[in-house]
Amino acid sequence: MKKTVLITGGNKGIGLECTRLFLENGFKVIVVARDFKNFEFNENLDVEKLVYDLTDIEGIKNLVKVSKEVDVLINNAGVMNSIPYDEYAEKDMERLMKLNLYAPIELIKEVSKYMIKKGNGRIVNVASVAGEIGHPDIWYGVSKAGIINATKSFAKLLGPKGIVINAVAPGPVETDMLDVIPEDRKSAIKSSVYLDRFAKPLEVAKAIYWLSTDCPEYINGTCIDINNGAFPR
Repeated sequence: MKKTVLITGGNKGIGLECTRLFLENGFKVIVVARDFKNFEFNENLDVEKLVYDLTDIEGIKNLVKVSKEVDVLINNAGVMNSIPYDEYAEKDMERLMKLNLYAPIELIKEVSKYMIKKGNGRIVNVASVAGEIGHPDIWYGVSKAGIINATKSFAKLLGPKGIVINAVAPGPVETDMLDVIPEDRKSAIKSSVYLDRFAKPLEVAKAIYWLSTDCPEYINGTCIDINNGAFPR
């Protein structure tokens, strides 16, 4: 019987590469996104598409009921605004925090109920180096620091029940999110890494897949940095 993975934002960027990897390895994939225009797996019978806005936190409980039993949860969906801290509108802050932090936590809470019943499951949260070193988009950095902490906290709570939960913290990745980063900052980042380039979505997806499948269960509650030597502590 095929295992099932639920991927938020699995229709583009890192999430799309995750969708591809899991399909190639025999998984049934549930993708949660706001729309599926030009989604390359629209006709794939092993892909279930759930049109949903994850800022609707209260509806996540019913969303998980619709998706039924999930073996792997990938909390990938996120947003970055790049708005100066003293110009941040409350609505922009609330939307970012809901999508980047509150929704992943609610998904973990609901999906883990099924995992606890069967005594195993894997969860991977997509954080960011911004959550470790700070970021010009203050609320983005705060949300990613929060998801790293939530990863560690849930590992303490769910690890004894057979659930392995980890996070990845990429530096900038070649996705649409790069569009909101100023060119001078992009140049500075590229000059600080070994390969003089940004990460490719597939590179991050491969780390996520490993944490979701083959990584030893003793690796639990950790966050793997994916930044090619940039951003020293």
